[in-house]
Amino acid sequence: MTKRRAILSGSVFEERIGYARAVVDGDWVHVSGTTGFDYSTMTISDDVVEQAEQCLRNIGAALAEAGCGFADVVRVRYLLPDRADFEPCWPALRRTFGEVRPAATMMMCGLADPRMKIEIEVYARRGGGSCV
Repeated sequence: MTKRRAILSGSVFEERIGYARAVVDGDWVHVSGTTGFDYSTMTISDDVVEQAEQCLRNIGAALAEAGCGFADVVRVRYLLPDRADFEPCWPALRRTFGEVRPAATMMMCGLADPRMKIEIEVYARRGGGSCV
C-alpha cells in the first residue's frame, strides 16, 4: 500500500483554503501552485523576478522535505496573469531547470491575490534524479 504524506509550509493559505504545499504519494511528489510569498513574514515583492525566485525557494524547501530536489522535477507549470512578465523570469527558471529539462507549460490566468505575478507548480519523481 502506498503511503501518502502531506507537507505543510506554514502558509496561512494552506489552513484557510484546506490544502498542502506538497503531497508525497509513493515516489511521486506533487507540489501545489506556489507563489512568491515569503511564508515566514507573509510578505511578497512587487517585482516578478523576485517573486519567481521566492517561488523557487518555497518549492525547493517542499521538495527537500519530501526527500528530493529540483533534479527530480518531471513537470512544471507557470501561471501568470500577464504574459509580458514571463520572459524576465527566464534566467531564474533556467538556473533551476536548465539542466533538468522538465516538461513545461506557461498559462495566462488570474491569480488569487492581485499582488501575485507568478505561480509555479511542479511534479517530481523521487529517485528520478537526485533522490535516494
